[in-house]
Amino acid sequence: MPTKPPIGRNTQLCMSLSGRPGNAGSRLHNRLYELLGLDYVYKSFSTRDLPAAIGGIRALGIRGCAISMPFKEDVIPLLDAIEPSAAAIDSVNTIVNDDGVLSGHNTDYTAVRDLVAARGLDPAMPFLLRGSGGMAKAVAAALRDSGFAHGAIIARNAQAGQALAAQYGYEWRPDLPETGEAMLVNVTPLGMEGADADALAYPLDFIADCHVAFDVVAQPARTPFIRAADDAGKTIISGAEVIVLQAVEQFVLYTGIRPDAAAIADAAGLAHGPQVGALMSAMAQRKEQ
Repeated sequence: MPTKPPIGRNTQLCMSLSGRPGNAGSRLHNRLYELLGLDYVYKSFSTRDLPAAIGGIRALGIRGCAISMPFKEDVIPLLDAIEPSAAAIDSVNTIVNDDGVLSGHNTDYTAVRDLVAARGLDPAMPFLLRGSGGMAKAVAAALRDSGFAHGAIIARNAQAGQALAAQYGYEWRPDLPETGEAMLVNVTPLGMEGADADALAYPLDFIADCHVAFDVVAQPARTPFIRAADDAGKTIISGAEVIVLQAVEQFVLYTGIRPDAAAIADAAGLAHGPQVGALMSAMAQRKEQ
């Protein structure tokens, strides 16, 4: 393993801004810095003053910043440039600072698009997608751009749900239909650690009839939805896979270096647990076959 320089005046700082900061992103990025011997450090933050926080990124020369809920849309007017990955869906999850010029990207979109391709999902499958926020935009855009033409957005927020469905050519429904579809996608907090930890994103009869269960909730990796689908023998895609792949794309934007599969699996295992590390290792093996 290369020797990581001690923190000093030349150390590059990267960070995250979230309404509910966690440790997983810091663990993953810092582990990759360690494995590659890079003079970087990563720290998570929250803020009640988003303009001041973004001004600090610019003023202090912070190299990059991950953006999570609830800041993905509000941050856009504070940036100097929006890259196509973020402009198409009006949602930013990554800021890159190039000598004081802040550009916004969306690596959630990239991660979902790459996962769909890596799993060889059939775009002819109809799907249901629960959610209408910034991450739902990224998922809907990635599905549309991957050829999925038949889907419904399930969102009780009529304004957001209708807008999202119309933007990508899908149907909108305020509630679940009577029957499910071949692919079920959860982009809500249902199943997330905390108050919604025991909530099932889709009914068991929907899960029994589907082919693919896709949950973007990353904590825990095995939500009630994913556990039920796995027990039923369905193809599953977990939020932990999404969050690792999008973090790797952020890492590349910040450092200009793409880690190899072994480093990604190692860092993912440290950040999210051995099971997620094994998932990333298996994904790398599928790509090589």
